[in-house]
Amino acid sequence: MEIGIIGVGHIGKTLALKLAAAGHNVVVANSSGPENIDKAVLATGAKAVTAKEAVHNKEVIILSVPLNRIPDIASVLASVPEEVTVIDTSNYYPARDLKIDRIEAGSAESIWVTEQLGRTIAKAWNAIGSQSLEKNGKPSGALDRIAIPFAADRDKDRIITKQLIEDTGFDAFYTGSLADSWRQQPGAPVYCTDLTLNEIQSLIGKAEKERLPARRDLAVAAIMERLNDPKANPDADFGVRLSRALYI
Repeated sequence: MEIGIIGVGHIGKTLALKLAAAGHNVVVANSSGPENIDKAVLATGAKAVTAKEAVHNKEVIILSVPLNRIPDIASVLASVPEEVTVIDTSNYYPARDLKIDRIEAGSAESIWVTEQLGRTIAKAWNAIGSQSLEKNGKPSGALDRIAIPFAADRDKDRIITKQLIEDTGFDAFYTGSLADSWRQQPGAPVYCTDLTLNEIQSLIGKAEKERLPARRDLAVAAIMERLNDPKANPDADFGVRLSRALYI
């Protein structure tokens, strides 16, 4: 597939490496220009381009930027045909993104994103830690293969997103529509807990929407106390243990 990725942080970089290695034609863009993209991002064949080039004539566009930057992407996507699948990987963290009234009032994060972009999206790769995404993929059929939850409203988006998740080394679990995508937001049992398909199936219905923000904020507080660095990521094992203790 022809894939454009906007954002080359922890998740965007890993997706570029994995999807290019899987045989897709991948281009990546950031906010400061292709010349500033780390060559390591391009090690498996992805190419660095401008944001405008990253969305031109693509079958799939992946947005891997902080949620508070989603409104800035709207103009870049304005000329992209509606049939193109756009996949968002972001999460809402008020301490980073500032408070967003619609989300605070209970709107699913993905619904807010569609409102900012003026188009539908799919939601994927938001509910796995960056180190797990990088290191813990396994071949299809492995009994302990981690599953990544995803949401989409259109059949085409669902089919494409499922295939790309599998191409990154994970099983894909469809959680339902974007309106129900809160079940894979921070604080939910399937969020960054590295579960198999069967485990997600048994836990997806146990998410309690009203309890997600408090659980999310407890996790942030615990991570900040441990790391004392808002830009750092916890090690994968600690992050999974913490998420399982607080969310399941």
